[in-house]
Amino acid sequence: MTLRLADKELNPPVLLAPMAGITDRPFRDLVMSFGAGMVVSEMVASQEMVQAKPGVRERAELSADVENTAVQLAGREAHWMAEAARQVADRGARVIDINMGCPAKKVTNGYSGSALLKTPDHALTLIEAVVDAVDVPVTLKTRLGWDENLLNAPEIARRAEDAGIRMVTIHGRTRCQFYKGRADWRAIAAVKQAVSIPVIANGDIIDSETARTALRQSGADGVMVGRGAQGKPWLLAELCHDIYGTESPDVPEGAALIEMVRAHYAAMLNFYGAELGLRVARKHLGWYMDEAGTAVPLRRAVLTSRNPDEVLRLLGEALAPQSEQVA
Repeated sequence: MTLRLADKELNPPVLLAPMAGITDRPFRDLVMSFGAGMVVSEMVASQEMVQAKPGVRERAELSADVENTAVQLAGREAHWMAEAARQVADRGARVIDINMGCPAKKVTNGYSGSALLKTPDHALTLIEAVVDAVDVPVTLKTRLGWDENLLNAPEIARRAEDAGIRMVTIHGRTRCQFYKGRADWRAIAAVKQAVSIPVIANGDIIDSETARTALRQSGADGVMVGRGAQGKPWLLAELCHDIYGTESPDVPEGAALIEMVRAHYAAMLNFYGAELGLRVARKHLGWYMDEAGTAVPLRRAVLTSRNPDEVLRLLGEALAPQSEQVA
């Protein structure tokens, strides 16, 4: 199945969700190497990016000019959202996504992210500003509503479509649920019925079974995968194969897995520099070792080492079959 996003094709419609501190360029590149319809950058704060705050532009090293990569912007003021959109479009962004779904208190306390669900009129000024600022497709990611008493995603999606949004992704929880409970994929159906643009279902999609169920219950046009891809960058390609019949990915095992993780680790060190890269990489290495069932002492050694060469050596043992691991 091909999903059309303005003049672009997302084929198949299986997308990598934006995740703060996770979907940086090394991880997005790795996911795309296996196969995905689109990957989305980490959320980039619009005002901080325009003002070139330390660390923001590095985090926004977006591979913006890479096909099927979207750049996600967050903010609360139309001026800064529009200016940031122009900047990333000038750097080659193919798609710009607006964040109205982040539930983190440090974001919502600043009246950004999912806090915008409480002020739809103001949210529309941000959407209109971004759409008017750029020629590339603009998409929206949000939640079902602020809480059970304010489930206004269908209304916001309809108004966003009228303002020029080309696709909307709905996480099947309210903001006040954060990531607790289960995503309500059936509730996404109301959004699908309210608009004619593509709708993407998000939340708790961790394998082919949950992806199929989400599509069936929501009527959505595609799925977006977040936490399920942690430690499994090939997951999206597996979903593409199982649901849409694309070529089956070559999931690495044994020596191939060790080589892939070592390459991902090296890419993070190169991207961030050794000192910051060591810290950023730990979460990813932890997820890989979760999947491998790494013994606790060996896991601890990998995650506490400050010597990149030692980490690379230990990974060979940590990701080997459990029978071959040594403490």
